[in-house]
Amino acid sequence: MSRLARFVFVGDSITDCERDRSDHASLGEGYVRLLADALAGYAGHPGTVRNAGVSGDRAVDLEARWAADVLAAEPDVLTIYVGVNDMWRRFDSDDPTSAEDFEATLRRLVADLPSPRPRLLFIEPFFLPTTTGRLGWLDDLDGKRAAVARVAADSGATLIALHERMSAAARELGIPAVAPDGVHPTPAGHRMIADAWLEAYGQATV
Repeated sequence: MSRLARFVFVGDSITDCERDRSDHASLGEGYVRLLADALAGYAGHPGTVRNAGVSGDRAVDLEARWAADVLAAEPDVLTIYVGVNDMWRRFDSDDPTSAEDFEATLRRLVADLPSPRPRLLFIEPFFLPTTTGRLGWLDDLDGKRAAVARVAADSGATLIALHERMSAAARELGIPAVAPDGVHPTPAGHRMIADAWLEAYGQATV
């Protein structure tokens, strides 16, 4: 490759993580920054990293800015991490997104990628119920998780299975050590996401 590989990460607040949206070089304070540091020392894989996360985004919000924030960046490696807000809005705003609509949006995003397509990775959304009243929210998320897995499989993308990994960590360490509100990771939680991505990316490049 004659230029540095371009890694683009697009998603919601977990990806955004307080980045400065006025600065395209801003990486935020979460897993994207950790991955940029790791990739800088990844032998044979020099590249630039772009954080295109926006807090609060659902899949349809990604679609609305897809051309400007993703296609224009011309990624060689694209990571999509979305779904928890598609679940959350059902419960905090009475604004649900069905699993079918969520999946259809993801498929349109993939279909809109250029040819040759960038290497594609999907991160599965996770949720850690912080109260017994939120246990039922997992039923809604399960549909989104399944949709991500199907789209990843059908598009030949790498799936980063995160929900069970984060749930296991929460069982061992306690939810506050992983994501105190059930969604937004602690620094340790972001490290877990970065490690999961690196494991999956390494397998994808073998």
